[in-house]
Amino acid sequence: MTDDRVYPASKPPVAVGAATANPTFPATKAQLYSANRPAYRPPAPRRRTHTRGCCCRCCCWTILVIILLILLVAAASAVVYLIYRPQRPSFTVSSLSVSSLNLTSATRLVTAISLSVVAKNPNKNVGFSYDAADVTVYRVSPGDDDDVVIGKGSIASFVHGKKNTTLLKSTVGSPPGDLDELSAGKLKGDLKAKRGVAVKIVMNTKVEVKMGSVKTPKSGIRVTCEGIRATAPTGKKATTAVTNAAKCKVDLRVKVWKFTF
Repeated sequence: MTDDRVYPASKPPVAVGAATANPTFPATKAQLYSANRPAYRPPAPRRRTHTRGCCCRCCCWTILVIILLILLVAAASAVVYLIYRPQRPSFTVSSLSVSSLNLTSATRLVTAISLSVVAKNPNKNVGFSYDAADVTVYRVSPGDDDDVVIGKGSIASFVHGKKNTTLLKSTVGSPPGDLDELSAGKLKGDLKAKRGVAVKIVMNTKVEVKMGSVKTPKSGIRVTCEGIRATAPTGKKATTAVTNAAKCKVDLRVKVWKFTF
């Protein structure tokens, strides 16, 4: 009986010294990512710009020019002052007569005041040119900051020559609108008192200074006169206020943008 079983063929012989082939495997994720990733190239060095340096130089030159201009203006002002020796003008209340100062109702005030002010220019080489001035008369009280407007008027524009004395006159009328009840009550109490009403006069205007051929821009000026006492007339005859202790102060007012100093 014959044997019909089939036996697998034996592996082919391998020659001695022949290289053995390594088996191949699928690529890993890391290998795939590295294959698709572009090669790293360092960025090109940035070129330095000179913009910042130019801005710094411009700022420095601008500041230097401003400082030089300020120094030149200060030097010119010092020279002018030494040559002309300008002094402030002075103002004095020469008379104030009251024809009417009555409350016709609880808050309605009727005012009629004649005001005379003497303006003196002590300078030999300096002249002044004034615009029209606004005149406001206040009722004041020591320790009370709430001044009450009791009259409004004006003074016409005028030229104040060298070593000149000018008499200024104004007619002061009733304030616009009614007083509030608190202000009317304070004024009513003063009108009944024997000492009368303590009065303050404030004049606001603009002045141009002329020194030789040099004229300055117009600047605001305020004249404040205090130490005046007035009484209301009881009949048709006007009363004269006491002005012996009156003192006037002159202040230069400088306006910067919306603010006045």
